[in-house]
Amino acid sequence: MSLIANWNFPTNIKIGPGSLKEIGQSCIDLKISEPLIVTDKNLQNNEIIQNLKNELTNSNFSLSVFSEVDTNPNDENLKEGLKKVRSGNFDGIIAFGGGSALDLGKLLAFMAVQELPVWEFEDLSDNWKKANNKGILPIIAIPTTAGTGSEVGRAGVLTDNLNKVKKVIFHPEMLPKRVICDPNLTLKLPKNLTAGTGMDAFAHCLEAYCSPGYHPMADGIALSGMKLVKENLIKAYENGENIEARTNMLSAALMGATAFQKGLGAIHALSHPIGAIYNTHHGTTNAVVMKKVIDFNKEHIKDRIEKLSMFLEIKNGFKGFTDYTQYLCKNLDIPGNLSEIGVKEDKLELIANMAIVDPTASGNPKELNFNNTLSLLKECL
Repeated sequence: MSLIANWNFPTNIKIGPGSLKEIGQSCIDLKISEPLIVTDKNLQNNEIIQNLKNELTNSNFSLSVFSEVDTNPNDENLKEGLKKVRSGNFDGIIAFGGGSALDLGKLLAFMAVQELPVWEFEDLSDNWKKANNKGILPIIAIPTTAGTGSEVGRAGVLTDNLNKVKKVIFHPEMLPKRVICDPNLTLKLPKNLTAGTGMDAFAHCLEAYCSPGYHPMADGIALSGMKLVKENLIKAYENGENIEARTNMLSAALMGATAFQKGLGAIHALSHPIGAIYNTHHGTTNAVVMKKVIDFNKEHIKDRIEKLSMFLEIKNGFKGFTDYTQYLCKNLDIPGNLSEIGVKEDKLELIANMAIVDPTASGNPKELNFNNTLSLLKECL
């Protein structure tokens, strides 16, 4: 293993019940006078966004909202959002919602000053160096789910509607300048989203921990993140008003996204094309394929998983851990296979071809090729 690596860690984070009250001061600190709120469609009339609006109004900020954000944000959402951004005098973005709103908010802040098409900045090689760095809008990220960790990420996932492909767009300045994690915003999160987003956080930590490469800092964060999920996800699922569990799940999401700068793997490589084709929930899709991917990678990760099991106080080593992932999915009412979330056998070859070129595939402990990926998909089906 090479002992040479580049490490990057996240941004200013305010976490805890009531921390939404920091939004006005955060805008002032970042010299934002005309913020644009970017949020999910299903949140535009929700009580929690009214709380955000009240805090901004109390701090004498005007209110403008863009909410045309789909479950899996796409280039059409971006196009409409850029019309909104460029039609006003906005000097900052408040990305408020789940991973979809956070990703699109970050992309709007970045693309507001770019002349090249968004696909020119796909996270490949040094594409990000093509960007105009001047005038990228500052971002305040406020997650309302505990899963993607997009609030501490330097990238956004965007679906190419024409080609039905999810692509990762990257630039260092897409990292939000300020993050506000208020668990009060997550208390009413539906159980299915609590489950799916929580398993997304777990998948991020797990794949980061298993990804080859030298990054003991990311490994440590991933381990602690998985411990928080183990201790809190089912509690949050069973009692959404459990403020301690909700806070700890927000922390686990932050930790997963911080850790996965080390790498992701086949869980995400499969999930991205499935989400692009079938518009499935990302975290739920991750959970559906998780056990099969762990078994697929067994020969490369057995020792690490056995150490992980000891840390998490799970008995019976590798098998005990895979049994635990099944226990989690069962108790969170996660669908049992890909067929149950609408995936059809006639698309498996297409998904396999897309998966092996997904940017996350390179972080998988076992090299993905068309044949072994197709076999893995058939097992997941």
